[in-house]
Amino acid sequence: MITINAIIKAKQGQEQALFEEMKKAVEPSQSEEGCMEYTLHRSLDDEGTFVFYETWKDETALKAHIESDHYQAYRKATADLTDSRTVHKLQKV
Repeated sequence: MITINAIIKAKQGQEQALFEEMKKAVEPSQSEEGCMEYTLHRSLDDEGTFVFYETWKDETALKAHIESDHYQAYRKATADLTDSRTVHKLQKV
Protein backbone atom coordinates (compact mmCIF):
# COMPACT_ATOMS: atom_id res chain seq x y z
CA MET A 1 0.00 0.00 0.00
CA ILE A 2 1.03 3.60 -0.61
CA THR A 3 0.06 6.49 1.64
CA ILE A 4 -0.01 10.05 0.39
CA ASN A 5 0.14 13.01 2.73
CA ALA A 6 -0.45 16.17 0.72
CA ILE A 7 -0.20 19.49 2.54
CA ILE A 8 -1.76 22.35 0.62
CA LYS A 9 -1.76 26.00 1.61
CA ALA A 10 -4.21 28.50 0.15
CA LYS A 11 -3.25 31.90 -1.16
CA GLN A 12 -4.31 34.61 1.25
CA GLY A 13 -7.98 35.39 0.73
CA GLN A 14 -8.59 32.16 -1.20
CA GLU A 15 -9.05 29.82 1.77
CA GLN A 16 -12.76 29.16 1.30
CA ALA A 17 -12.56 28.93 -2.48
CA LEU A 18 -9.78 26.36 -2.24
CA PHE A 19 -11.71 24.39 0.39
CA GLU A 20 -14.79 24.25 -1.86
CA GLU A 21 -12.74 22.92 -4.78
CA MET A 22 -10.95 20.38 -2.59
CA LYS A 23 -14.22 18.98 -1.25
CA LYS A 24 -15.26 18.20 -4.84
CA ALA A 25 -12.33 15.78 -5.20
CA VAL A 26 -13.14 13.64 -2.16
CA GLU A 27 -16.15 11.56 -3.22
CA PRO A 28 -14.97 10.63 -6.73
CA SER A 29 -11.53 9.76 -5.36
CA GLN A 30 -13.01 7.55 -2.64
CA SER A 31 -14.97 5.70 -5.35
CA GLU A 32 -11.89 4.81 -7.36
CA GLU A 33 -10.74 1.23 -7.57
CA GLY A 34 -7.77 0.75 -5.29
CA CYS A 35 -8.61 3.64 -2.95
CA MET A 36 -8.40 2.44 0.63
CA GLU A 37 -8.76 5.88 2.25
CA TYR A 38 -9.09 9.44 1.00
CA THR A 39 -9.81 12.09 3.60
CA LEU A 40 -9.51 15.86 3.67
CA HIS A 41 -8.41 17.66 6.82
CA ARG A 42 -8.28 21.36 7.69
CA SER A 43 -5.80 22.78 10.17
CA LEU A 44 -7.24 23.98 13.46
CA ASP A 45 -4.38 26.49 13.69
CA ASP A 46 -4.48 27.90 10.15
CA GLU A 47 -7.73 27.93 8.16
CA GLY A 48 -5.77 28.07 4.92
CA THR A 49 -3.83 24.83 5.47
CA PHE A 50 -5.35 21.55 4.29
CA VAL A 51 -4.13 17.97 4.29
CA PHE A 52 -5.23 15.12 2.08
CA TYR A 53 -4.53 11.74 3.70
CA GLU A 54 -4.78 8.97 1.14
CA THR A 55 -4.05 5.27 1.06
CA TRP A 56 -3.87 3.43 -2.25
CA LYS A 57 -3.73 -0.30 -2.88
CA ASP A 58 -0.65 -0.01 -5.08
CA GLU A 59 1.25 2.16 -7.56
CA THR A 60 -1.20 1.29 -10.35
CA ALA A 61 -4.16 2.62 -8.35
CA LEU A 62 -2.27 5.80 -7.45
CA LYS A 63 -1.26 6.39 -11.07
CA ALA A 64 -4.87 5.89 -12.22
CA HIS A 65 -5.99 8.45 -9.63
CA ILE A 66 -3.45 11.04 -10.79
CA GLU A 67 -4.52 10.51 -14.41
CA SER A 68 -8.28 10.58 -13.67
CA ASP A 69 -10.45 13.31 -15.15
CA HIS A 70 -11.71 14.48 -11.76
CA TYR A 71 -8.18 14.79 -10.34
CA GLN A 72 -6.99 16.71 -13.38
CA ALA A 73 -10.03 19.02 -13.08
CA TYR A 74 -9.24 19.54 -9.37
CA ARG A 75 -5.62 20.47 -10.13
CA LYS A 76 -6.70 22.94 -12.82
CA ALA A 77 -9.40 24.50 -10.60
CA THR A 78 -7.03 24.95 -7.65
CA ALA A 79 -3.89 26.11 -9.48
CA ASP A 80 -4.56 29.83 -8.94
CA LEU A 81 -5.88 29.31 -5.39
CA THR A 82 -2.87 27.45 -4.03
CA ASP A 83 0.17 29.06 -2.45
CA SER A 84 2.10 25.81 -1.85
CA ARG A 85 1.72 22.06 -2.15
CA THR A 86 3.96 19.51 -0.44
CA VAL A 87 3.32 15.86 -1.20
CA HIS A 88 4.84 12.99 0.77
CA LYS A 89 4.62 9.50 -0.73
CA LEU A 90 4.91 7.09 2.19
CA GLN A 91 5.21 3.41 2.96
CA LYS A 92 4.15 1.99 6.31
CA VAL A 93 7.06 0.44 8.20
